[in-house]
Amino acid sequence: MSSLQHVSRVRTLYKAILRLHRSLPLEMRAMGDQYVKDEFRRHKQVNAAEAHVFMQEWTQYYLTLGKQLSARRKEQVVGTHLNEEFVQHFRDEQAEQLLELHDAIKNPQEGQNNEHS
Repeated sequence: MSSLQHVSRVRTLYKAILRLHRSLPLEMRAMGDQYVKDEFRRHKQVNAAEAHVFMQEWTQYYLTLGKQLSARRKEQVVGTHLNEEFVQHFRDEQAEQLLELHDAIKNPQEGQNNEHS
């Protein structure tokens, strides 16, 4: 795949995820949009193998979230549990990001207070 094709696919996936986030509750959308923007920015200069894994994982995220949001349930369920084996493969930086995301979800007011300090 040429570099231009890859860039086009990345951009298309990025925009599709942000469009999908429009269906999320406001706080989840804001957090999700920022996380997506940060992750795509962080992975601009990765090697081909890392780019392949990155695109696979974010495509799976898009498909999973799309299915969850399209389900016409009374109570909307969004997200999925990460199994321990999957988490064991995280680098330290990724584990820290996951913990920060977990804390922000569990205590959204605390995260807002820290931003304004």
